[in-house]
Amino acid sequence: MAYDRTVSVDDTFEETVQAVRRALADQGFGVLTEIDVQATLKAKLGHDMEPYLILGACNPSLAHRALELDRTIGLLLPCNIVVRKDGDGVLVQAIDPATMVTLTGIEGMGPVADEVALRLDAALASVRASHS
Repeated sequence: MAYDRTVSVDDTFEETVQAVRRALADQGFGVLTEIDVQATLKAKLGHDMEPYLILGACNPSLAHRALELDRTIGLLLPCNIVVRKDGDGVLVQAIDPATMVTLTGIEGMGPVADEVALRLDAALASVRASHS
């Protein structure tokens, strides 16, 4: 089962991260957390790897709707967005919100997941368009 939505762009890692932040904000998402996986693995394990950043994005009204349906859904919130260097380009990846429906089995989660998907897809399309 595919669980990601991915776009590839030809730009610098730093420029792509900024484009992702703007695109998420335009879709009503704030970035609550940021994990620099590259720096963490280097500091904790001495491991070198490509730039890899996880942004924890949240749209408060959509999160609220999901939490009203299932308090345990917080395990899947916020939506993780991965920005990572891949060869000469950069990949931007978001989790497929349909996984919320698949994992919980809660039918009422469908409309929330659909709206999250529309907004994440719009953000990913914006990132791709700004780098083409």
